[in-house]
Amino acid sequence: MDDIKVEAKPLLVDRELPGLREAVLQLVVKEHDVETPHGRLHCTMKGSPKGDRPVILTFHDIGLNHKACWDPLFNHEDMAEIMQHFAVCHVDALGQHEGANTFSTGYEYPSMDQLAETLPLVLKHFGLKSVIGMGIGAGAYVLTRFALDYPNMVEGLMLININPCAEGWMDWAAHKISGWTHAELDMIITHLFGKEEIHHNHDLIATFRHHILNNMNQFNLHLFVKAYESRRDLDIERPVPGCNARTLKCPSLLVVGDNSPAVDAVVECNTKLDPTKTTLLKMADCGGMPQVDQPGKLTEAFKYFIQGMGYMPSASMTRLARSRTASGSSITSDGNRSRSHTHDGNRSRSHTNEGSRSRSHTTEHGHTDATANNNVDQSGPKSAEVSC
Repeated sequence: MDDIKVEAKPLLVDRELPGLREAVLQLVVKEHDVETPHGRLHCTMKGSPKGDRPVILTFHDIGLNHKACWDPLFNHEDMAEIMQHFAVCHVDALGQHEGANTFSTGYEYPSMDQLAETLPLVLKHFGLKSVIGMGIGAGAYVLTRFALDYPNMVEGLMLININPCAEGWMDWAAHKISGWTHAELDMIITHLFGKEEIHHNHDLIATFRHHILNNMNQFNLHLFVKAYESRRDLDIERPVPGCNARTLKCPSLLVVGDNSPAVDAVVECNTKLDPTKTTLLKMADCGGMPQVDQPGKLTEAFKYFIQGMGYMPSASMTRLARSRTASGSSITSDGNRSRSHTHDGNRSRSHTNEGSRSRSHTTEHGHTDATANNNVDQSGPKSAEVSC
């Protein structure tokens, strides 16, 4: 498929990073329109895919596009090291990118499941074998559906504010009633941000209200919101011996701010996933958008996550390492105490340090032990819940 629009731009960082700034500035940004059965899907590729290494693929939430959602994270100086090792493909949901044309009357917007079905076309367009997904809200749902249906294409997932459940009839009724008296904008704001943020962080809320009203195509946005509200349950379940449960096969990092409106949904999702491959990260003093509130801390957590997958074994760590402690443990689903980790796979990679992987550990009091530990007990099922 031909590129409809290609634009090269330097990726800027906020301050000097020895050995990285010059390399990051050389990254080229190209915008592509990928043909799908539902229309052209706008994608932005930063950097060049590196051999068989996966590309980081992002998907945003309702009310956002890739710029509003992910620029605070990927423009943060701490992300420069990751972007030296991985190309990034930002996917905008159909009709949600800046300057999107209004869909014609009668256009049938794809469901969440159909949006997930467009992602293999993105990989084919760019010639990619696999990705590490990074999604929030609706985007997290789409990437999870994609990983469930195409497990060989997804090596790992960082899911922020993931809600694996269909919207219940009580939620549906509440939204319909509130829709009679409040604008859809208010409904989107309450989806993106927690009550404390809305009541106290007026500048942040005003910024995103302005973005939604002025940068988003309102007709297209309404269709995307309706599609998310009509999502079906992901039907995932925690695997048990002897049963072929439907669950994620890849390592997963679930992220939620302690003031996020999605805390309960994320915790519930964690109970349904394989505890040997899942880490739940609760970010203190953080609301509904950790990538905006605390991009440095989230970047550090993501570095540990991809290190656990066998990539970037020598990545520098700064923020979370300051709060590390010696008593790293977590409570597993069967009540035993064990070290936390991302997964128990035995993949070997040429770029790992003799096959060893660094792991994130949790203390009893919720602090993060971010030290690399190659002597972790590998026996028995494990789960991890980390607060930082």
